[in-house]
Amino acid sequence: MTSAHQHIYGDLAADLHGDTGDDQPPLVFLHGLTYNRRHWNAVRAELPTSRRVLALDLPGHGDSPRRDTYDLDAVVASVHLAVTEAGFDAPILVGHSIGGLLATIYAASYPARGVVNVDQPLLPGPFSDMLRMAEPVLRSPAYLQVWERLTAGMGIDQLPPTAQDLVRNATTPRQDLFLGYWHELLSSPAEELRERRERDLTRLDTQGVPYRHVSSDELPLTYQAWLHSVLPDADLTVLASASHFPHLSHPSQLAVLL
Repeated sequence: MTSAHQHIYGDLAADLHGDTGDDQPPLVFLHGLTYNRRHWNAVRAELPTSRRVLALDLPGHGDSPRRDTYDLDAVVASVHLAVTEAGFDAPILVGHSIGGLLATIYAASYPARGVVNVDQPLLPGPFSDMLRMAEPVLRSPAYLQVWERLTAGMGIDQLPPTAQDLVRNATTPRQDLFLGYWHELLSSPAEELRERRERDLTRLDTQGVPYRHVSSDELPLTYQAWLHSVLPDADLTVLASASHFPHLSHPSQLAVLL
């Protein structure tokens, strides 16, 4: 049976597509912070119509309700509940930006047949340093200044016109989302975050879960060396883009990778 309608699984809004008889691993799409499941429409349209796809609105985003907390492990548990209720067994998790981190945590915690991380480094690095410096502003009524600074560096103007419109309008830049989803970065030492991610990746390596990191540019050599030291078989793929949204610049190429 083919489906392409909005559903609620757990308490997360979702679009479900595909044929229940399709024998390819199902896909679960997780969008980036402040965005919603519409960000995957272009990629999904490039996939065979029979492919089972679940595109979710993360907690607090799109049509999914707000939460009192956005602890990442709790968010991942909510995603797993939605995946289970949708009848997906060990899917491939595809996540953009913070969705790539959530996909990684998910696969380290629950059955998964693969992870595709789209443009999300797993180490805190300069981004975490910037957030910590900007934290007083982020917690103030002027918090949007931080978001505007970030989006100014995302290369949105380099996207196709329809994708530009999507990025600018299918977004909910609320303060509770920033403080909630970035709580780990704001509150945990860098070394502790590194250890958490290494535990996640070690589990994937032990379980033999394929991992592909799709970036818009070559990753720094030091990062590549770190990733392969923990997950030797990780695949690094570049979909060259001047933006933080390679899935919107090259939806057909990403679909081929899936």
